Amino acid sequence: MTLALVLLCIVGLVLLIAVGKINAFSAFLLISVVAGVVLGMPLTDIPKSIEKGIGDTLGSLVIILCFGAMLGKLLAESGAAEKLAAALMRAFGPRYIQWAMVVAGFVIGIPLFYGIGFVLLVPLIFSVAYQYKLPTIYIGLPMLAALSVTHGFLPPHPSPTALVVQFEANMGLTLVYGLAVAIPTIIIAGPLFARTLKSIVAQPLQAFAATTPAANPPGTANSFFTALLPVLLLMLAAVYPFLTGLPFQRLMALLGQPSVVMLLAVAYATYSLGLKQGRSMPQIMGIYGDAVKDISMILLIIGASGALKQVLTDSGASLAIAEQLQHVALPPLVLGWLMAAIIRACVGSATVAGLTTAGLIAPLLVQTHTNPNLMVLAVGAGSLMFSHVNDSGFWLFKEYFNVSVKDTLRSWSVMEALVGGLGLVGVLVLDALV
Repeated sequence: MTLALVLLCIVGLVLLIAVGKINAFSAFLLISVVAGVVLGMPLTDIPKSIEKGIGDTLGSLVIILCFGAMLGKLLAESGAAEKLAAALMRAFGPRYIQWAMVVAGFVIGIPLFYGIGFVLLVPLIFSVAYQYKLPTIYIGLPMLAALSVTHGFLPPHPSPTALVVQFEANMGLTLVYGLAVAIPTIIIAGPLFARTLKSIVAQPLQAFAATTPAANPPGTANSFFTALLPVLLLMLAAVYPFLTGLPFQRLMALLGQPSVVMLLAVAYATYSLGLKQGRSMPQIMGIYGDAVKDISMILLIIGASGALKQVLTDSGASLAIAEQLQHVALPPLVLGWLMAAIIRACVGSATVAGLTTAGLIAPLLVQTHTNPNLMVLAVGAGSLMFSHVNDSGFWLFKEYFNVSVKDTLRSWSVMEALVGGLGLVGVLVLDALV
């Protein structure tokens, strides 16, 4: 009954947005209230749960998304994104530009949280698409597939790292197995699948793709360094604790926090792409203000999606669904994947799906002697399945690329399903070999 009620709520959400043409923010809040009522939450607790969901979701993302939008807007306005696009085209050529995007997404995605990677790479996607008249989704989806795979499969991302701890797996071995599964998954779900989507017409946010050449563009080296500074800072913060004997460990731990990293990156960009290139501080602040305006509705929608996730979590729906699935007669790796996939479809959060599944599937690992490293990957792959209207990533893609719900389901959602399904296939192949 719990699963049926959750599915009805999700269907209602889709109908409100796609058929009723109701603003997604309003639709999410309405369905969150309905879900709380039908799932038996105390009526006075529903508003608290909604507020907590919005606060927790935006609390972890609003700084990253706002600073990322500022950095992206300045990259576009200064001509730095154009320099990056030109360098990629020279290195790979128009024929292989998809592979350039995959490499960029994979390299940048390994140390970065998904939200940071998305807002940093989107301006580059748009710049390449505008300059060279290429289909935006054809260019962008391979890069986002690489980001998604690193987010779900590979430590040091939060969800796979937490799963390694809960399953008592080996971090290094999980990373090696994860790379073996990730590479073919990215190739199929990214460049190959994107070739079937050239007919989708996307009109992405022009705020992140300057259409007129900059008067005094920065150099290529400056452009690359400024764009990649968040990546370099996060990589340094990740490696620094392992360099024994070095001072300032606590300071580096602070500087390695994603919000602080983005603050430092924007501060440096203000100088390197703004003041250094002859712009005044009021001009730069105007660019930043416009960037935040451009993503204001995106922030509201993502926050509201967190409200529905929190209602489903606080009502016990995700836990009840997982407990029901424990009794399904399937191999442990497949069962772990299925539990994570269904919770993800119902709740919308890959991290919640993975961690909820972990708590319930962990005892089964000991009983069945299942390889814990492969279970990390199986649950991670399942947690990426079924991305739809209750997933904040779905709305990031839809709103930034400015496509319909139907085309988002056809492109983004299918890509995520391919990533999750191929991930399970790769895990089962490895299980047969190791």
